[in-house]
Amino acid sequence: MTIRKNWEVPGRVILLSATIAFGGGEALAQGLNDPAAVEKIIGSQVDEEQVSAEAEPQRIIAAIEKTPENIAAVRKASALDSVDIVFLPDASLTEGGPPPEIEAKIKANQDPIDALRGEIEGNAMIYHAINSRQIMPRDVLAVEFKEPARLIIYAAAKPPAN
Repeated sequence: MTIRKNWEVPGRVILLSATIAFGGGEALAQGLNDPAAVEKIIGSQVDEEQVSAEAEPQRIIAAIEKTPENIAAVRKASALDSVDIVFLPDASLTEGGPPPEIEAKIKANQDPIDALRGEIEGNAMIYHAINSRQIMPRDVLAVEFKEPARLIIYAAAKPPAN
C-alpha cells in the first residue's frame, strides 16, 4: 500500500496565506489613496478656500473660542452636507506660525484644541476630509459649524500642490 501525499493544494494555501500576511494583500482591499473610496467615507462636498490669517484674525479667534463646544459636535458628526477647508498658509509652521494674536489664543485654549484634534482623528469622515487635502490634525486650529450640516475647518497649512 502506497500513501501518496499531494502537496500541491496545501502549498498553494500556504503561499496565499503568507502573501496576505506579509503585505501582498493590497490588491484585495480598496486603498484610501483611491479618491472614490475617500469620497464615500466623507460623503459630503469638500470645498477649499485660501485666506490670510493676518487679514481675518477675528474670524479664526472666534472659532478658537468656540472649541470647547465644538468638540462634542465633531464627536457626534456622522453626516455633513458640506465641509469647507480654509487654508491659512501664512499661519503654517513653515511660514513662522500664526500671527501673534491668534498664537496667544491658541496657547490659551491649547487643551481644548488638543482634544478637538483627537476627536478629528477619531471621526473617519472629518479625518479623511482633511487628510485628502494633505492636512494633518495637528495643523487644525479650529472648526465651526455654520449650520447643523456645514463644517468649516481652519488649517494652518498650504493647499496641496497637486
